[in-house]
Amino acid sequence: MFTKQSIVTLDLEGVLTPEIWIAVAERTGIEELHLTTRDIPDYDILMKGRIKILEREKLGLSGIQEVIGTLDPLPGAIEFLEELRSISQVVILSDTFQEFAYPLMKKLNMPTLFCHNLVVENDRITGYHLRMNDQKAKAVEAFKALNFKVTAVGDSYNDTGMIQAAHQGIFFRAPDNVIQQFPQFRVTHKYGELLSTIRNWITTL
Repeated sequence: MFTKQSIVTLDLEGVLTPEIWIAVAERTGIEELHLTTRDIPDYDILMKGRIKILEREKLGLSGIQEVIGTLDPLPGAIEFLEELRSISQVVILSDTFQEFAYPLMKKLNMPTLFCHNLVVENDRITGYHLRMNDQKAKAVEAFKALNFKVTAVGDSYNDTGMIQAAHQGIFFRAPDNVIQQFPQFRVTHKYGELLSTIRNWITTL
């Protein structure tokens, strides 16, 4: 049964798809690009550091997009998302960029995505535009103001704002350092477990 008053917000990388920057790091051998929001909570510091590395290594947008083109959703992610969308409305809230995410969105059958945009000059990534600061938490608050019951799912420091703002917050395959700092949230590791947790909560609405 589809429950119209519920909405689930999901992080993208680490929840439905591989971490893009880790994939780029492994393909290019640039070790510093392994760092993600699981490691550095301040997104601005993380992204400015990435842009400096890209400039130093002369790695442009096309090179990153080439790596992204080889990526597929995580095993089981497509089936999980299809089942979830049969019981609730779903929005992907990600701090990735439109220029990175769209090939992966096509493979996920185009769910709704809120993310950011890059500043690109002649294939060089020179900066980025945030759709708004703290967009994940603000989106959850907006959905709540529209009288939705919100479940938020993420795996990193930059997801904790939306998880805290939601009626129900769930970690999915989060690293130990994040879980230890936020022990109040349910931790799940498999899509079946995550889907059952969400479904059970929705049925109580």
